[in-house]
Amino acid sequence: MILDSFRLDGRVAIVTGAGRGIGAATALALAEAGADVALAARTPAQIEEVAGKIRALGRRAITVPGDLSDLSNVTAFADRAAAELGRLDIVVNNVGGTMPNTFTTTSPQFLEDAFRFNVSTAHALTQAAVPHLLATGGGSVVSISSMLGRTAGRGFLAYGTAKAALAHWTRMAATDLSPRIRVNAIAVGSVLTSALDVVAQNPEIKARMESATPLKRLGEPWEIAAAIVFLCSPAGGYITGKILEVDGGIEAPNLELGLPDL
Repeated sequence: MILDSFRLDGRVAIVTGAGRGIGAATALALAEAGADVALAARTPAQIEEVAGKIRALGRRAITVPGDLSDLSNVTAFADRAAAELGRLDIVVNNVGGTMPNTFTTTSPQFLEDAFRFNVSTAHALTQAAVPHLLATGGGSVVSISSMLGRTAGRGFLAYGTAKAALAHWTRMAATDLSPRIRVNAIAVGSVLTSALDVVAQNPEIKARMESATPLKRLGEPWEIAAAIVFLCSPAGGYITGKILEVDGGIEAPNLELGLPDL
C-alpha cells in the first residue's frame, strides 16, 4: 500500500521550536505517522502541552526546555533524545526567525545574530545528531527555510540572507552526508502562526496578503508538517539536497512593510 510508505513506525524524531506553530504541528504529525518525538523550545508549558497530545496518541515524548540560541543547549538535545528514546532517525530544524529591519538599522551584529539563530543552530544540532543517525543506518534532516531566501523584499535583509544561507547549507550538508543521511529543507511561505498574529487580527492586511498569493489564502501549520512527514518518510527516500517550496505559489513577498526610499 502506497500509504504505508508514509509511516514512521519505530522511528525517533527531534523537533526544535516545538511549542507552537509549525514546530508543534510537525511534532504531532510525526507522532501520528508513528514516531516518538523529543521536543525543544524556550517555554516549558508549551512543549509539555504538545507532549501530552503525543502521549495521548500512544507515542513517547520527552521535553527539553531551553534557549536554543545557546548552541550548547542545541548539541546536548540530540544526545539526550537518543539516550532517553533509544535511537535517533529524524531531525527537524524548525527554530529560527528574525524581526524585519531597515537596511540602515541592520547592524553587522544583527546580521550575525540572524545567521546564528537560523543557520548555526541547525548546523550544531545536525552535527550532534549525525553519530546517532548513522548508528541506526541513516536518517533524515529537514530544516525550515523561507521563500524570502530566494526572493527580495524590503525590510527582510537579515532574515532573507540567513534563510538563503540555510538553503545552501542544506545542499552542502546533503552532499557531505550522503548516501546514508538525507538533508532537505522547506521554503515556507506565509503561514498562520504566532509570527503572523498581527496579520490574522487585521482583516485588511490579511486580505491584501491573500490577494497577492496565487492560491488566495495563507498557509496552515499542518500543511508544512505534512510536507515534513513526506520528506522524512520512506516516501521521500529518493530526495536529498532539495528545497521544497510550500508557499502558495508566491514569487515575491506578499507583505509590504511600507518602508520608504532612502
